[in-house]
Amino acid sequence: MAYLKALKLAQAEPDRAQTDPVKRARDKVVEALAEQKRAAEAKMAGQDYAPTHRVWRKNEAGERVQVEMRKRFRSGWFENAAGQTFFSLRYAGKTIELAKDKNAIEVADFTKLPGIIDTLISAVQAGELDEQLTAAAEARGQMLRKKSA
Repeated sequence: MAYLKALKLAQAEPDRAQTDPVKRARDKVVEALAEQKRAAEAKMAGQDYAPTHRVWRKNEAGERVQVEMRKRFRSGWFENAAGQTFFSLRYAGKTIELAKDKNAIEVADFTKLPGIIDTLISAVQAGELDEQLTAAAEARGQMLRKKSA
């Protein structure tokens, strides 16, 4: 017991994961947009963008080891039949409607795409898309509940 008296004891609990779903959604979208920006900058530089993450796999000996694997990545920009470039924001498996009946941003010049993404990041952080993100998350939750039932 003399050892414990030398320590400073306290009542404490670890912080839980973010409990505010709106802030969590904003953070996820901002991170996804930052990744889109990195991909666009890599494309402009003529480089291949291949994001990776660490996962656990079994090796030949049957031991669990961490390996780096390529992440699934879908670019947010696309071209229509006329050759115009557009950027759309996706969250919870859905394309987010940015305004009434408007789900994409027209990109006049591909070199301006990183600036457009920065503007979107600012809009998300300011809470301008909270309503759409919440609706998309709820729709995704409903879809998942139906599959598991």
